Amino acid sequence: HAFGRVHEATVRVLARNGFEVVAPPGQDCCGALHAHAGDRATAQALARRNVDAFLDAGLDAVIVNSAGCGSTMKEYDELLADDGDYAEKAQRLAGLVRDVSELLAALPLEPPSGRVEAAVTYQDACHLAHAQRIKDAPRAILAAVPGLRLVEMEQADRCCGSAGVYSLAHRDMSLALLDAKMRGIAATGAEV
Repeated sequence: HAFGRVHEATVRVLARNGFEVVAPPGQDCCGALHAHAGDRATAQALARRNVDAFLDAGLDAVIVNSAGCGSTMKEYDELLADDGDYAEKAQRLAGLVRDVSELLAALPLEPPSGRVEAAVTYQDACHLAHAQRIKDAPRAILAAVPGLRLVEMEQADRCCGSAGVYSLAHRDMSLALLDAKMRGIAATGAEV
């Protein structure tokens, strides 16, 4: 709900590239924030609900556009490893999960029809770069945008200070990390 425009854009890009997009009823929050905050029981309950929702839908893949959510869903097999009713199903679902950039970069991508005449920089999402080990895919997608010029920032995968609730729980450290990230962005001279 918070990023409706991002989800709508993701659906448009997937459809443009030949995918049928289905949003299974019954899916819920992935449980990442709960797991990271130590509420493992709630994270497991949410994972079970999602395992049921996605497997019941008979999907070929589960595409996620949030690095933290995708990372957690790819680890459902570990989260539910001791659950006799869900361990095998969680492993099946975890094997279907792909980040949207991971999926699109592996395709002969249908590039955008419009041009973006701008110098841009890219900050790696921590969970995408470090947990999922996906760094090249977003850059490959950006390279497919006509007119766009990617200007790499130093330490693009360095923490931005957000990390779910980290910015609330450790405000001073979070702001120091964010300040360093912003200086790195400014040093690129990128417009976006």
